[in-house]
Amino acid sequence: MRTSKITALTAAVLFSVSLTACGSDDSTTSSDQPAAAPTMTSEAPMASAAPAMENFGSGCAAVPSDPSNKGSFQAMAQVPVATAASGNPLLSTLVSAVKQAGLVDSLNSADGITVFAPTNDAFKKIPAADLKKVLADKKMLTDILTYHVVPGKLTPADLSGAHKTLEGKDVSVMGSGEDFKVAGTASVICGNVQTANANVYIIDSVLMPKS
Repeated sequence: MRTSKITALTAAVLFSVSLTACGSDDSTTSSDQPAAAPTMTSEAPMASAAPAMENFGSGCAAVPSDPSNKGSFQAMAQVPVATAASGNPLLSTLVSAVKQAGLVDSLNSADGITVFAPTNDAFKKIPAADLKKVLADKKMLTDILTYHVVPGKLTPADLSGAHKTLEGKDVSVMGSGEDFKVAGTASVICGNVQTANANVYIIDSVLMPKS
């Protein structure tokens, strides 16, 4: 009889231990579930935004690639637009015209502009006698140069459309992606060039405001 009672007591203890163990497993499982949540939450910020469009166009190949060169994209991005253009080998004639018109300080101090910058070859399309006449007439030269400047830093996505220039008249841009035509005549050969205060689109023809 005594042995039977001991056996029954042992069975009860084992049954109780078994229930406790089961309860412990359930508690562990429920505590594990919330632990997975931080892993999912921490992954969300890792998604990165699409990179901004970089410089584009065949003319960009003529821009110095050495970052230490003051005409490189990296160097131009650190200084205001007129200073940046002075280091670019494609834009020496434009820089001379800007100095002749007395616009260096105005362009450098402007707070966010877009500049359509004609190359040296673009100026060569103008007959020499006509170019000499324009350079000698400060009012005419200023009107032409300010017609190449639009308030606000236009990204390639914003470029297509009609834009009011500093000269006062609108200039129209058609195209998308990496193919743009300005005022129906000038093609963008190197676009989205950054300076400290401007976005520059280098073009292959000089724009002439309509009278």
